[in-house]
Amino acid sequence: MTFEPSSIPDVILIRPSVFTDDRGFFLESWQQRKFAAAGIEVQFVQDNHSFSRQHVLRGLHYQLRYPQGKLVRVVRGEVFDVAVDLRRSSPTFGRWVGHTLSGANHHILWVPVGFAHGFLALSERVDFLYRCTDFYAPAEERTLLWNDPEVAIAWPIPKGVEPLLSPKDAAGIPLREAEYFA
Repeated sequence: MTFEPSSIPDVILIRPSVFTDDRGFFLESWQQRKFAAAGIEVQFVQDNHSFSRQHVLRGLHYQLRYPQGKLVRVVRGEVFDVAVDLRRSSPTFGRWVGHTLSGANHHILWVPVGFAHGFLALSERVDFLYRCTDFYAPAEERTLLWNDPEVAIAWPIPKGVEPLLSPKDAAGIPLREAEYFA
């Protein structure tokens, strides 16, 4: 298992060791000692599984109270996964990082507290798993506008395609008006 800091060093791409044979494969997606040795010392309290069709865009979500660190991965399909730094005191405040996660590459992304998170489903079917460090609190959830020109995320949306958004995600708040972490 390798841990690779992204262009925003606190967001870490994890490449698990995958053991394959003619029966299939095996991998560890979480191992407390290995994660702690890489500086990720967290306790998870909730596991989630979402299904999305192609071109669904979910996010960019965060919770100011009861903030969630998220360990995310795809078990079927492919997504473009994004984290936006909302820590006002951070030198990377307002910047984003994106990674392709898929059932084929087995990559895992650590998105720590202080970030908005979302993804775009690139394949026909996506099964997305994420572990959270705090419980989902609907009244505390905030949504950053997915296409805010100030953040300028380079979503890989095909020309002529409109992403499929929930009403909540379509009504996201631009970075200038959003609430931030300290």
